[in-house]
Amino acid sequence: MSSLTMTHAPKGLEGVVATTSKICYIDGEQGVLAYRGIDIHELADHSTFEETCYLLWNGALPTKSQLKELHERLAAERKLDPAIIDMLRSLPKGAMPMDVLRTAVSALGLYDPEQKKGDHAANVSKSIRLTSQIAMLVAAYDRLRKGKDVVKPDPSLSHSANFLLMLNGVPPSDTAERALDIALILHADHELNASTFAARVTAATLSDMHSAITSAIGTLKGPLHGGANEAVFHILEDIDSRKADPVEYVRELLAQKKKISGFGHRVYHTEDPRATHLRKMSEDLCKSSGQPKWFEMSRKIEQFIKSEKKLNANVDFYSASTYHVLGINVDLFTPIFAVSRISGWSAHVIEQLDDNRLIRPRADYIGPAYPQHWVPIDKR
Repeated sequence: MSSLTMTHAPKGLEGVVATTSKICYIDGEQGVLAYRGIDIHELADHSTFEETCYLLWNGALPTKSQLKELHERLAAERKLDPAIIDMLRSLPKGAMPMDVLRTAVSALGLYDPEQKKGDHAANVSKSIRLTSQIAMLVAAYDRLRKGKDVVKPDPSLSHSANFLLMLNGVPPSDTAERALDIALILHADHELNASTFAARVTAATLSDMHSAITSAIGTLKGPLHGGANEAVFHILEDIDSRKADPVEYVRELLAQKKKISGFGHRVYHTEDPRATHLRKMSEDLCKSSGQPKWFEMSRKIEQFIKSEKKLNANVDFYSASTYHVLGINVDLFTPIFAVSRISGWSAHVIEQLDDNRLIRPRADYIGPAYPQHWVPIDKR
């Protein structure tokens, strides 16, 4: 059949259902995001990141004793082999944190005590281990590149509080801890986004958890997936440094046909439910930290873009100002996405391997019609 008569596959696999999953439910028309059937708004209002991790990995909320056990296991795994710290010290100080994270997670597989095991229990253990270790890697590398000592975690603190402690060297305020905790919950999973799909494809070959997560991190590194909140904050910084009017600044960018990051979404046709929480979080944090300008600029831009382009803010838009006032460097914004999304990535790897089939899609061939023929070189 000539390729010209075929019905072509949608570009970017848009709208294509690639698998079944019990982990994440999205209704883009209604703006619904739910983990294991529980609405993201309920989790953001009432849950913790640790509890959300348990839900993603096990399919149900934990009991009090199960949550206590998970806290203890995360604390016990919050350690890095000295060889990993030495490796971080040896890397170029100018290396991008996402490149470092991708390399370090791959190296972690060499030191994992269950490296050669791929059963369900081992994969859950690796998920717990990687959740603790990825947060440590991001914080440790940031301190090392700044010439500071690596900060030891505190087993009595939550995952979010420990990350901020290891990053900044001092225990965070209750407000900062809760803000980061909510942000981690909101970013924990998002169905078959590019990085999650990459992790499942890798796992489906019966490769190991660390290889799958390395694939996910490499995919997240791309600016069309991760990095949007970095781009948002660069805009806010430039507006601030120029003392420019936010609306006029963005209007000029649009006139130059430049894309404004942090708006629109492939899945949601209404407001991204994660943005609802991050908007309020940004407002509260910016005001309480004495830096209201970051929220005020963001809000003016959001209102203008919604009016002018009919686009809603997505999860990345307000996470930019939120992370900044938490004292997080802009080039750590995407690695912090990984600090959260490791919970969802690993849940998908577990699910894939529990009922595995090699993922091997077909391509819609649109080249020259068959048959073509080889022609001698002197007649071409």
